[in-house]
Amino acid sequence: MTNPPLRAAIVPVTPLQQNCSIVWCTATMKAAVVDPGGDLPRIRDAIARAGVSVEKILLTHGHIDHAGGAKALADELGVPVEGPHEADRFWLARLDEDGQAYGIPAQVVEPSRWLVEGDTVTIGELVLEVYETPGHTQGHVIFHHPASDFALVGDVLFQGSVGRSDMPGGDHDQLVRSIVTKLWPLGDATAFIPGHGAPSTFAHERASNPFVGDRVLGAG
Repeated sequence: MTNPPLRAAIVPVTPLQQNCSIVWCTATMKAAVVDPGGDLPRIRDAIARAGVSVEKILLTHGHIDHAGGAKALADELGVPVEGPHEADRFWLARLDEDGQAYGIPAQVVEPSRWLVEGDTVTIGELVLEVYETPGHTQGHVIFHHPASDFALVGDVLFQGSVGRSDMPGGDHDQLVRSIVTKLWPLGDATAFIPGHGAPSTFAHERASNPFVGDRVLGAG
């Protein structure tokens, strides 16, 4: 069997058990760390175990458990931070305050590159597509690798649930629209890593998710 072009490892971090992901190109062993919310020693250990070279940090959105460790890790590794959409500047600018409130070491971070729909990000030879998916936060983005039927969806969609929308900038109806109009068209075969909990597939969630399943939304 040929080596898949993309591999990923999940590293649960922070007291909120957020899924930090290390995603790498198997051809080059170049990697990105996605949503390093904290617990940097744990992330460093996972990088070492994977035997990869990190070339950037990607952020799906600006909440503390996803972005709290981004500045420290970027400085330590000497790599840029890409994402999320600039509408999440509000959250990234208050990471130090939120860190104190949640007891999570955090620093304000200014991404090297804000992302918008239609952008791509590279990891080695991999090219991931960027989609704007507001609703959990206004600046939330997801990353999709079509050739692998794989997506990193942050806190938009979970196995059996969806992201909360009761924080500043949250909008439940907008969140559902993001799932139906941005995620579902990527294909039922798409496997995804969510921001919390176990991975799943879009097919599974369309069949059984009590919030956005086809039966719930009247699509099937």
